[in-house]
Amino acid sequence: MTKVFIDGSAGTTGLRIYERLSNRKDIELLILSEALRKDTEARREALNSADIAFLCLPDAAAIEAVSLVENPNTAIIDTSTAHRTNPDWSYGFPELCGGSNREKIKNSKRIANPGCHASGFVALVEPLVRAGLIKNNEKLSCFSLTGYSGGGKKMIAEYESPERNPLLEAPRMYALSQQHKHLKEMSAVCSLYNLPVFCPIVASFYSGMEVTVSLFADQIKGGISDIAEIYSNYYQNGLVRFNANADESGFMSASAFSGRDDMEITVNGNEDRIILVSRFDNLGKGASGAAIQNMNILLGANEAEGLDI
Repeated sequence: MTKVFIDGSAGTTGLRIYERLSNRKDIELLILSEALRKDTEARREALNSADIAFLCLPDAAAIEAVSLVENPNTAIIDTSTAHRTNPDWSYGFPELCGGSNREKIKNSKRIANPGCHASGFVALVEPLVRAGLIKNNEKLSCFSLTGYSGGGKKMIAEYESPERNPLLEAPRMYALSQQHKHLKEMSAVCSLYNLPVFCPIVASFYSGMEVTVSLFADQIKGGISDIAEIYSNYYQNGLVRFNANADESGFMSASAFSGRDDMEITVNGNEDRIILVSRFDNLGKGASGAAIQNMNILLGANEAEGLDI
């Protein structure tokens, strides 16, 4: 039986991973008591006793956790930002490179789980850069709408408080300085020379995410039909799928995939102005669902085992 340890199981991502794994018959969860949850030596022992360890920690704590691992057989799946652009780590989005990234993950002991906003951007842009439809030096923009659960326990409490600030009733833009922590990941994974202009917005719904990349015709070599063909061929396996008719009577809800662990991508617009859209759950394919998918790949199990799709 595979021994799994979740370091940082009290956070939203860690809790959801725990919920997904608690009923698995092929998993033995290594659990520390509340008193030992932050004890370095207790964590060291659990990390080195595990076959697979999930790190659901802030960046600095994740780096520290990796330094505690001495067992060469322990595989790490890090959900923080700390290692996503580190070339010594596998990027945990198995559907990339036409699915060949799956083999890298399968044979790796160090896997960096993608960021939520980054997952949506990468799914849309990387296949088009790889196919030559978007140039590496293109300057792109991205708009991303997310539920408040991505902000962690503090933000969840703020939004769910009966006396919450009235400003929370409307969508709120953030990362105004263009320094969002996902930006380096977004450009590096897509082999872009320029960081995109990124506009993330949090709104008053619990979970779900809708990432949009807008293009003018002169920014792409081809048109909507070419993009659709690339997406259809690229996403044959895994938890990402292309849907040519994804709207709901002319609308697209950001919460359509709330509670799910898969992702839907589509392309809309006309031959002058094109809109690429990905929809998924920020806690699903954007966090814990992706982490468990990567674990399943390490185990040689069905990628969707224990997930909601």
